Amino acid sequence: MNLLTVGIVGCGRICNGAHVPAFKNIDGIKVKYACDLIAEKAETVKEKLGAEIACTDYRTVLADKQVDCVFVLTPNYAHYEVTMAALKAGKHVFCEKPITVNYALSQEMYREAEKQGKILNIGVCNRYHKSVELLEKLNREGVFGNIYHVYCSFRKYRCIPGLGGDFTTKSQSGGGVLIDWGVHFFDLIFYILGGAKTITATADAYSEMAKDMKAYKCNDMWAQDTANIENGTNDVEDFITGYIRTDKASISFNGAWAQNIEHDEMFIDFLGDKGGARLDYCGHFTLWTQDATGELSKTTYNYVIPDMYTCEDKAFFESVRTGEKCRSNIENILPSAELLEQLYRSASVRKEIKAEE
Repeated sequence: MNLLTVGIVGCGRICNGAHVPAFKNIDGIKVKYACDLIAEKAETVKEKLGAEIACTDYRTVLADKQVDCVFVLTPNYAHYEVTMAALKAGKHVFCEKPITVNYALSQEMYREAEKQGKILNIGVCNRYHKSVELLEKLNREGVFGNIYHVYCSFRKYRCIPGLGGDFTTKSQSGGGVLIDWGVHFFDLIFYILGGAKTITATADAYSEMAKDMKAYKCNDMWAQDTANIENGTNDVEDFITGYIRTDKASISFNGAWAQNIEHDEMFIDFLGDKGGARLDYCGHFTLWTQDATGELSKTTYNYVIPDMYTCEDKAFFESVRTGEKCRSNIENILPSAELLEQLYRSASVRKEIKAEE
């Protein structure tokens, strides 16, 4: 196995919480650079992974010909700039989700990866979750029959992240709860369905819970270190609802960072004419199937769930070595990225959007 040299750009939460532990479980890689605009963060990751160099300018990483792969783990707004520069520098790239802040720029990233002949994977980690893999397999085997509808709910109680900071500033994040959480839900739905093509999309989005940021009471504010309640911006949706028609199934959904209901719902229901399933997000699933008499039987599965971040990072390195695109290659993620753009457009003009529009 040839040793791959890695540079990390962005040493924040997703780096420390997901990829640093994953890298420790992967052989055949050497992290040479830990890069972040905040020097202390870069130094922390350098120490955790035994990297050679901590720096604050990503161009230092790209200028090193020894670097084979770059992990772009920055805030959303920087994905495009750093990824495009890395591809042009001849590096393979793993870019965290979402691809970037809009679909047009996502397409440019895809075209550049194709032009350079480099692997560009996106951090849609749920494609590597054991439950998602099993559901995709059950669908391929015909257990559900025809999946005609999918319903998903990604709703939390008073959980707006980093209020007033990057997460709630549209120019920095690209949107709110839809691009933050919905990106995972719709991508795994498309994956389980075996790929889907959007026909129409409609949505309504609201920013109601923190119109007065100082008066908003949070229950759990992750990304607290990025909050700027005194002088920041909150111009993204904290709730969204919608309906999608695809060539595989219709999809209805509700998503909320915050709501005046003290209850969380994070699940997806798959409804087929032979069977159905409820997937608890990032957890296990329950399967219902009907026998010849029409009686329903319930099946639960006991299985170990490996770390999905380790699995997606291993898949990326394997793609780099073989040159073969895997399930999280940007080519496979563009359809769900386009859907997010269509939903935002629908919410903006308050009408249904056809795929060709």
